[in-house]
Amino acid sequence: MIIEQLKAEYPIQVICNVIGYSRSCYYYQPRTEKESEEEALKKVIADVAGRYPTYGYRRITKQLQREGWNVNHKRISRLMRELELLAKRKVRRKRTTNSVHGYKRYPNLVRGLVVERPEQVWVGDITYIRLREEFVYLAVLMDVFTRSIRGWHLDITMEKSLTITALAKGLKQNVPEIHHSDQGVQYAANDYVQLLEENEIAISMAGVGKAYENGYAERLMRTIKEEEVDLSEYRNFNEVYERIEEFLEEVYMKKRIHSSLSYLTPSEFEEKWRKEQ
Repeated sequence: MIIEQLKAEYPIQVICNVIGYSRSCYYYQPRTEKESEEEALKKVIADVAGRYPTYGYRRITKQLQREGWNVNHKRISRLMRELELLAKRKVRRKRTTNSVHGYKRYPNLVRGLVVERPEQVWVGDITYIRLREEFVYLAVLMDVFTRSIRGWHLDITMEKSLTITALAKGLKQNVPEIHHSDQGVQYAANDYVQLLEENEIAISMAGVGKAYENGYAERLMRTIKEEEVDLSEYRNFNEVYERIEEFLEEVYMKKRIHSSLSYLTPSEFEEKWRKEQ
């Protein structure tokens, strides 16, 4: 190029003015194919991380592979580090478990249990959701083997009807062998226990103050919080109900992959298992 021949004797600006060549064009360095691909990949990573904030680099890698990207977890880990997407936020939670009551306590039947089929164990838990001027409460039941949502209910109070309604919804479709929860009053109340016993469901409870003994349900609630509730500002009860319904029944069940399910969604995993049987 003539500019390269003359730049030893004249300033670049003078040369560009004389020959009618843009200085910005002279200094422009085209991106390599690899650089362009990485920029596109970063955008996709950011999109997946936005949709599923609790995904680590391994699950984001699997999600990208499902979407057609030929990537490995080392590359995704590096790019997520560059995007500062590897750090986890700590959020303080409001207590929803009141285990100070006079109802009967039940032993932990799932400690050390190998869960190997659907409806072997359901787990239940309650969480709160903040609206602008009040709280509402969500009760959810999950099948441990498939990670599928079996029943849920949203209400303005934490009265016993919250958990009973969620359980009644679940029992319309399936009946578990074991129901496991914490020792909260909503799960120990007579009406709730009676509904379990009428369906010949064994009752199991985590120890008081031992949230880890109800770990499956705890992790489910954390997922709901981090991937839907903490990212939203709900105006009223109807809005939060619609959003939770969409998240549980569409996003969680049909779109969100689980590492424990061979990176399938709960719906995919359950369908695959039942076909194989």
